Amino acid sequence: MSFLKGLRCRECAREYPKEAIYVCEYCFGSLEAAYDYDGIKQVLTREKIEKGPKSLWRYRELLPIDGEPTAGFYSGFTPLVKADRLAREWGVRELYIKDDSVCHPTWSFKDRVVAVALSRARELGFDTVACASTGNLANSVSANAAWAGFKRYIFIPANLERAKIIGSLVYAPNLVAVSGNYDEVNRLCSEIASKYAWGFVNINLRAYYAEGSKTLGFEIAEQLGWRAPRHVVAPAASGSLITKIWKAFQEFEKLGILKEKLNTSIHCAQPEGCSPIADAIVSKSDTIRPVKPETIAKSLAIGNPADGYYAKDVVMQSGGFAAKATDDEIREGIKLLACTEGIFTETAGGVTVACAKKLIEQGRIPRDESLVLAITGNGLKTQEAIQNAVGEAVRIEPNLSSFEEAVMKRPGVKV
Repeated sequence: MSFLKGLRCRECAREYPKEAIYVCEYCFGSLEAAYDYDGIKQVLTREKIEKGPKSLWRYRELLPIDGEPTAGFYSGFTPLVKADRLAREWGVRELYIKDDSVCHPTWSFKDRVVAVALSRARELGFDTVACASTGNLANSVSANAAWAGFKRYIFIPANLERAKIIGSLVYAPNLVAVSGNYDEVNRLCSEIASKYAWGFVNINLRAYYAEGSKTLGFEIAEQLGWRAPRHVVAPAASGSLITKIWKAFQEFEKLGILKEKLNTSIHCAQPEGCSPIADAIVSKSDTIRPVKPETIAKSLAIGNPADGYYAKDVVMQSGGFAAKATDDEIREGIKLLACTEGIFTETAGGVTVACAKKLIEQGRIPRDESLVLAITGNGLKTQEAIQNAVGEAVRIEPNLSSFEEAVMKRPGVKV
């Protein structure tokens, strides 16, 4: 049974049918999925969710498809790691890592949104899917659409990390590298989407696609015993993830699934070289000023964020704040998370860790309140960003004396 009523404009609330449209024809506002919450409340309980599949589809009633899912059967339901060693490092009481660096099949949270987008694309009759991507989405659409039997066109900036390019090519899509940044790639894709009858997951299917990010928020609440944390720090590229984590918590509260009243502050993490949302939050501005990205965090390099205004509003209304991280701070954040919790995150995760540290030091996040960091992708995808910052292996000859001379006699080594 579907509880998807249709689409609704986020600006003027005008309603639209459940089709492949993404912008209001009256005010040009973006559209989002609208649900029959009264109907959902009759059937969705904590017990029902707990008995559901160990994937994002355990929250199927709150996702925008009409029938049964046809993609992403193993995506989502990633670990919520209690990060005690990192907590001690920072002097905080209760810290968790929502670890989507292990999300199946391509090791980023984008597997969530693609699962929903492709299931809806199938229902809408598309045989070809496409996307504009800074890397992780390219990997996810390439992989998931291959499994689901779609034809695939993937558009990326030409200067993308090599690992992410290979991580798409291995699935044999039509991969198109555009000489330009993500914003230029996205503009081109909007033109292509208006001419070809393809399902662009983050353009004409965006209203459905974006809802997949809610499942990260649903899982956090479930894994915390049906409670929302006091603070969440999440990275922002388009800003959509921040808005959907917040929407997830609000939906659970509306449906009576949370055990306590919602009291969560959402905080925005961006790289210093591409921080239009963070800049607006810090300066308390109503304007999101587009920028030209210059950062090692290429997955966050969106200079003109589609959901920037909505993300800014969520952060400010929830009592959150924002921070920015330099390239060096991003590298240090990656290494710190690896050394304390054994989690190797990509550059976006380094941004999240570095910004969370700053927010704690600034007193924006009190040390005695619960905190969740959203780690959204795997470090194997962005190795070149830290290859000169992690040192080298000690080289020895294959004998004991060489080992002891080179390793055991180093300064600081205790036997």
